[in-house]
Amino acid sequence: MEHIPREVAWVVSLILVEAAVIDGRSLRVPNWLTCHFLLAGLALSFLTGGSEKLLWSTAGALVGLMTLLPLYAIGGMGAGDVKLMAGLGAWIGPWLALSAFVASALVGGVIALAMMACSGELVKHLLMTQEIGREVLVIRNPHVLAEKAAERKPGMMLLPYGIPIAIGSIMLFAVRGYLF
Repeated sequence: MEHIPREVAWVVSLILVEAAVIDGRSLRVPNWLTCHFLLAGLALSFLTGGSEKLLWSTAGALVGLMTLLPLYAIGGMGAGDVKLMAGLGAWIGPWLALSAFVASALVGGVIALAMMACSGELVKHLLMTQEIGREVLVIRNPHVLAEKAAERKPGMMLLPYGIPIAIGSIMLFAVRGYLF
């Protein structure tokens, strides 16, 4: 099991909360935050562990990037969310980045269902989700899927995914005992 220092868990948690607040207000995670987050994670790793730790950090950033990049490619995710996951991976390494992705996806699913239920149009949104899933399986062309997502976007409820990334990751840190 990978271990990260308590101080790293706290710093990362604070940055994730900041990203979630910004994303919740503006539906964007800004480059100034994600780029500094990524670069600081890589730099800290190099300064504390040399090239071996830098390689670990780079692997974490790549895992974080690759977890959300396919959703971005088909228009289902913003670039800021993808870069936020890459920055997270740079701080926590590849295995925890993968765990954070899973935790974030579970939290995102719960939030999405709650948003659908609160909208009063649960069936409509579930049918739209089913249609999107069918399109992904049948069409499989990222460019066509991105065009369809762009057409559909004005009528959809949007989930600022920085929020599930923050909640899922911080929950993971708490469960693993990194915060206390």
